[in-house]
Amino acid sequence: MTMKDKLEQMLEAGRAAMEAAGSEPELQEVKVRFLGKKGELTTIMKGMGALSPQERPRVGAVANRVKDELEALFEARLTSLRDQEIALRLQREKIDVTLPGRRRPAGNKHPITLVTEEISDIFASLGFGIAEGPEVEKDFYNFEALNFPRDHPARDMQDTFFVSDDVLLRTHTSPVQIRTMLHQAPPVRVIAPGTVYRKDSDLTHSPMFHQVEGFLVDRHVTFGDLKGILSSFVSQYFGPDVGVRFRPSFFPFTEPSAEVDIQCVICGGGGCRVCKNSGWLEILGSGMIDPEVFRAVHYDPEIYSGFAFGMGVERIAMLKYGVNDLRLFFDNDVRFLRQF
Repeated sequence: MTMKDKLEQMLEAGRAAMEAAGSEPELQEVKVRFLGKKGELTTIMKGMGALSPQERPRVGAVANRVKDELEALFEARLTSLRDQEIALRLQREKIDVTLPGRRRPAGNKHPITLVTEEISDIFASLGFGIAEGPEVEKDFYNFEALNFPRDHPARDMQDTFFVSDDVLLRTHTSPVQIRTMLHQAPPVRVIAPGTVYRKDSDLTHSPMFHQVEGFLVDRHVTFGDLKGILSSFVSQYFGPDVGVRFRPSFFPFTEPSAEVDIQCVICGGGGCRVCKNSGWLEILGSGMIDPEVFRAVHYDPEIYSGFAFGMGVERIAMLKYGVNDLRLFFDNDVRFLRQF
């Protein structure tokens, strides 16, 4: 058999093998078999040295034609196989637009968010604006301007996360009070909801929790105004029949200061385990803003007076919803959250 005949025979074999290839990897194997460096075409062409000078050009032309035809067959078959694969994928992955849609379950607001918004709405109805401040705070705003000098024993009340000697995670939202008064002249009537941090963790405390700070500054503000505002809040939030009482207390940034208790919402004041049989539950701290705080923000305490208060949102939420473990608010248990 002549070399020319071998080339023609290889062309037919290559054509048949490429047509029979059922996938791209199989087709690549056929190409290597016939056109690779060690393929059949290379093997046949090694016999060129035995040909006469007259035959070599004719056989070379046939070899080039065979190579070109096999490469063209390969490209055509490759395109065909890829088109088939796309058609199969479209068939498998097609979307039936007549099928009913799959509805995503609607989420609900977290109970802490619900309580914060409700508290904010009540104070907004009483004429308070809303202010925010940074959670990473400077010592001046968190302590010093609020009448906590560096050697003040009241600092022992705070278990603080310090970033550096002068930077910390705020322990209350009261720094917003300082920042607001430094940038706004009286009268000021603002609440400041936000996240705060302390080194505390048990059934009723968390290292990260939420507060709502509120304050009002103007001429001739009295403790009676404070009692009226907070009594109105309790009436709107817990109901008009819930009793309120003010107990003397101490806070470095208010004088006089008072804790605010409400009649136990569990037993109605009769005494139970939740209220330790006292009939009362503490919900917030309050008082008249100390003149030293006014001096720190360049307010004249001879002209202006004001009050401030602060409450823990989680505590209010626990009382509202009857939750006995603060950690439930942060565990992300869907069974718990779905109730809200």
